[in-house]
Parts: sequence; structure tokens; C-alpha cells
Amino acid sequence: MPLTPSYDSPPPLRLAGAHGRATLLVTVLGSSMVMLGSTVTNVALPRIGDDFDADLAVLQWTVNAYLLTLAGLILLGGALGDRFGRRRVFVVGVLWFAAASFLCGIAPDTHTLIAARALQGVGGALLTPGSLAIIEASFHPDDRPRAIGLWSGFGGVGAALGPFVGGWLVDGPGWRWTFFLTIPPALLCVPLALRHVPESVGASRRKTAPPGETRHRMPGFDVTGAALGALTLALATYALTEARTGGPAVLGAATGSVLAGWAFLVVERRGSDPMVPLSIFSSRQFTAVNVITLCVYASTAGFFFLTALELQIVVGYSALAAGAAMLPNTALMLLFSSRSALLAKRLGPRVPLTLGPLVCGAGMLLMLRVGPDASYSQDILPALLVMGCGMVAMVAPLTMTLLSSVDAEHAGLASGINNAAARAAGLMAVAGLPLLVGMGPDAYRSAAAFDMSFSRAMPLCAGLLFAGALVAFALLPQNAAAAHHAHGRAHGWLMEPPLVSPRARRRTAD
Repeated sequence: MPLTPSYDSPPPLRLAGAHGRATLLVTVLGSSMVMLGSTVTNVALPRIGDDFDADLAVLQWTVNAYLLTLAGLILLGGALGDRFGRRRVFVVGVLWFAAASFLCGIAPDTHTLIAARALQGVGGALLTPGSLAIIEASFHPDDRPRAIGLWSGFGGVGAALGPFVGGWLVDGPGWRWTFFLTIPPALLCVPLALRHVPESVGASRRKTAPPGETRHRMPGFDVTGAALGALTLALATYALTEARTGGPAVLGAATGSVLAGWAFLVVERRGSDPMVPLSIFSSRQFTAVNVITLCVYASTAGFFFLTALELQIVVGYSALAAGAAMLPNTALMLLFSSRSALLAKRLGPRVPLTLGPLVCGAGMLLMLRVGPDASYSQDILPALLVMGCGMVAMVAPLTMTLLSSVDAEHAGLASGINNAAARAAGLMAVAGLPLLVGMGPDAYRSAAAFDMSFSRAMPLCAGLLFAGALVAFALLPQNAAAAHHAHGRAHGWLMEPPLVSPRARRRTAD
């Protein structure tokens, strides 16, 4: 009898063990690299614009080139991890990300910088789904909530530390070092991952046929769906970013984005191995979590993009001072995120995911007091503290609620869809928010003009958070998520039927 490969899962990890702690560290380092790629650049944008004599659109593309490939390819990254091994694809993503970061740091012009940022996003798309899927697949169920809370908290710390460390580098050795910053974590992450992180694969990959029977067909890659999804985002981003200039190209991009989005839905509905099985959204909880994610991450991406500029252009802070101003968020996320996850497990998802966005939105409205003569202690700090409390309340529970709505075998798919929603939301916010508030190409060169646009933007960001809170209150269960998950496992239906298309089911039966 020929030997068949074995994909039996290793014993679950415990946080108290050396392998468990190292695995958590690896996933935190990986997700922090991606978060840094999103946040550390914001504080450097004014200096990049000055050095290259670039307008606002170039600064937007410096952010959006990264978000575009990250959002467009993150689902493909999750599928690659499920098939070839989450640890393996994660390690490749880390190395890719580090190499692209180096290219960003040595870029001689804006075109090279934007292209290198797009390559950075590809690396992020490979490693991001794996970081959360590794936790879900590797840790003992008793330790999983705390591991997710620590992962969310320390990942949030990485994002919040980005502006501070980035500001220090911009004012010191220069903005190029904000990109070199992610290389040391990558060099630490890779050997730790290879030594301590157990390999895990998706459910279909582990199936092996009994003697004399045909092995289950391996799912294919939805290359058409991935291409259409990325094209939809790319055309929409171009249309929003360049809409100030108008012209046939912008109109063509907007029309093309709508057509590509329609084609994407058709392909995903009819394909035998869709990248995004649309029937997965028949789960009300899964759908609600992703709608909340869109609201939360569009709002926070717009906030951090504009606030880093507001503090430097209007208030007059240096890059370091602007980054340091964000540190209250870091402290709150570090101290309370793991406790927030445990509390959400007891209370259920509705309370934290309703109150969190409301509190965070209130903090953004308090930012309306920030202007040319703003006092840090009286105007900026109170707003950031309120916003930080809201983020603590919602970030870890949002992740837990997502994972409670799927089977552990499909954590990679669920994480990929949710991460794609988050990055796409941030992409659309950075591309569209300046347009909505009337920000001109040279607005970042005028304190008065930028401050006026910032004052228009904060209510829009807060409104998105309030909409997310309404969705959570209306659609999420009070305390039934864990029971729903257990019921689904017991009856064998949770996530499995939606993930198998009728065509694939007939093919398996034949």
C-alpha cells in the first residue's frame, strides 16, 4: 500500500508553555509588521511630500498602493495558507514584506516608492491571514480567547507605536528609516516561526483517502475572482483619488470598477471553488461582524491618516511630537485588550461591539476642538483617551465574534474575508475622504485649508462608527455566540454547507 502524507494536528498549545509563548510572539510580530506598514508611514507623509515636491494625490497613493494589494490579495493569501501550510506561507510573507520594505527605503522617486509599497502589500497579504489562523488552529480552546486578546492588544500596540517611532525616525535619520523599521522584527520572526510554530492546513488539505478509494479533490484557486476583486478596488481607488481632475479617465475607472465588481459577484456565485463563497454570508453573525468591520476600519483609517497630518500641519508639532501624541492609545490597548476579550466572552458580543464604536466615535468628535492653538492636555489628550477606551472595548471582541461564527477549520477563510473587508475599508477611506471634505491637491501645504477639511472629516468618521454600533445592537446576539458555535459543531453544519457549492457537491458525489 502506498504511503499517504499525514496531516494530523499536533497537540494544542498552551500559553504557559514555551512553544505557546513563542507562537504568540511570532503572530504578534507578523501582524505588527503589517500594522506598522499602515500607520508608520502616515507621520512621514509631509516630509515625503516635501522631499519629492509631491501633491496630495501622491501622498494618498503612498498609503493606498499598500492597502490596495493588501486588500485585493489577502483572500488569496489565506487560500494559499490553507493549502500549502499556514506557517510556510506566513514565513514567505514575512520575508517578502521585509524585502519590499527595503526597496521602499531606497526608493529614488515617487513612482518607485509607490511600486515598492504595492509589493509590501503583497507580503502583508501572504502573512496576515496566517497570523490569526495559526492562533485559532494551534491553541487549546481554553487558552484561545486570551491568546486572541493578547494578539489583538499587542497588534494594536504595534499600530499605535508606529506614529511615535516613525516620528522619531523622521526627525532623526530621516523618513526612509520608517521603512527599514520592519526589517529587524522580520529577522527575529522567521527563525522563531520555523522552530516553534506548528504547521497547520485547511480541512480539505488534511483529508486523505482510505485504501482503495479516491482522495477528495483538492480545491482550486479562484484566480479569476482574485483578479476581478483586485481590479475592482484598483479602479475605484483611482477614480476616488483622481476625481478632482475629472476627465474621461476618471469616469472610465469608475464605470470599470462597477462592472468589475458585478463580474466578481457573478464569478463567486457560479464558480466551483469561489474565493468568497457568497453563501457564507447567510450567517447573520458573520455578515454583521464584517459590516461592523467596514465601519470601524474605514473610520479609524481616515482618522489616523488625517490626524497625523493635522497635528503637524495645523497644530505645529514635529513628526516625533505628533507620534508621541498617539501614545495613550498604546497604553490602553496594552493594558486592557486581553481583559476585554475575556469580558466579551462572558457578556456576549452585542454589548462591547455597541458601546465600543459609540465611545470611539465620541472621541473623534472631541477632536473637533483641535486647531492652531490646541492644548495637548485640554484638547488632544481627552479625545485620544476616549477614543482609546472605545478601541479597547471593540477590537478584541470583534475578532472573537468573527471566529465564533466559523469552524476552526475555516479560520483562514474567515480571517481572510474579514481582513480584506478591513483593508478595503481603509483603502476607500483614504482615497475618498479627502474628496468628500473638499481637500485640494495642495491642502496639506496650508494650515487653514487643512484644518477646515479636518473639521468636516471627523463627523463623517464618527458617523461611520455610530452606524457600526447600530448594526451590532440590531444583529448580534446578546450572549448566544458560544452556544451557537457549540451547536454548530455538534450538528456538523457550521460553515460546512455554505463552503461547498452545488456544482462541487455533485462532482464529489460522482
